[in-house]
Amino acid sequence: MDGEGQPNQPGALFPPTRWSLVLAARDRPEERRRALGELVAPRWKPLYVLARKQGLPPAEAEDAVQSFLALLVDGDLLSRADPQRGRLRTFLRTAFHNHLVNLHEHAGAMKRGGGQRGVALEDVEALVAAPGPSPEAQFERAWALAIFEEALAALEGEFAAGERRGPFSVVRALFRFGEAPSYAELGAEIGMTVPQLKSFVHRAKGRFRQLLRARVADTLEPGDDLDAEVAALLEALGS
Repeated sequence: MDGEGQPNQPGALFPPTRWSLVLAARDRPEERRRALGELVAPRWKPLYVLARKQGLPPAEAEDAVQSFLALLVDGDLLSRADPQRGRLRTFLRTAFHNHLVNLHEHAGAMKRGGGQRGVALEDVEALVAAPGPSPEAQFERAWALAIFEEALAALEGEFAAGERRGPFSVVRALFRFGEAPSYAELGAEIGMTVPQLKSFVHRAKGRFRQLLRARVADTLEPGDDLDAEVAALLEALGS
């Protein structure tokens, strides 16, 4: 498990995760704000997808996500989180659904401009347009994709920093969803034999799995079944 941002507790059976640290900081606004900024704000896309799938147009969906994050960071929404329910994604999906109901009833949302996103929405709209059995299923898929992208970006950062060597473009090509080029094609492009390429990819995939599991673990309570959560996210990606 990734120990970044976690206190050193040698011998602890279940070391704290970022989500458990957020729950522990419910009565400490500054700590809560920092922890939530690291853990939740980068994962606004699944919330946006859920709002769009519930019928909100893009501008109103953005407003709904912004107002929800504001309540989470500065309001008392987090005080309603039940630590026994564990998973961050479960809490966010349920709480945001209730938030959308409240917004509909009161016909109000905060105006955009709070600075949580500042990125293009084309990739998220592609998720919205994809077929899915339910808004909740689309949320789960978007959540899984967000964590997948975070882990891949972290791996790319390690290559960029020189911690790992090799052509990261190959990793991206093979990690794309859909049909990937053959090892023979990729090897010819970058000047590697197929055995060399397979060895490189094996190491990259191993590190990616570590980064992915660390990020998934940070959304759970200590003692939750990490393998089951990873399996659930992989299932959501395949849906």
